[in-house]
Amino acid sequence: MQSAITSQDALIYTMVTTSAADRTMTDAELRRIADVVKTLPMFKDFEPHRIAMAGEACSEILADEDGLDLMLDLIRDALPESLYETAYALAVDVAAADVMVEQEELRFLQMLRDRLEVAPLVVAAIEHSARVRHRKIVQPEAH
Repeated sequence: MQSAITSQDALIYTMVTTSAADRTMTDAELRRIADVVKTLPMFKDFEPHRIAMAGEACSEILADEDGLDLMLDLIRDALPESLYETAYALAVDVAAADVMVEQEELRFLQMLRDRLEVAPLVVAAIEHSARVRHRKIVQPEAH
């Protein structure tokens, strides 16, 4: 049985698991995780080197036969309800970092929102917000 983790660890696990869901952790996703840890107040006292440690812990948990269910339970149990929507928002942001979200990432997001019981309207707002934040500027063609 996995020991309890902190709320900060749970948020890191959420982002790392989202990134690893398609078996590929891209540079854009890793940069997004690092940026979140550097900029959000909830990570003010979080040591950046702990991201790699959390990534290793995630890998160990996910390697278990029931690893994904265990991971979702760990995340839910470590977070106060007030951070459930935050966890989902961070997961969506990491998935959107690549612009193209893979099926495996979408499946993990669905499982996460179900486990955390994030309301459908909140889910829609979070996902729409991520889409508009991650849009790229397309230059008009010259005539």
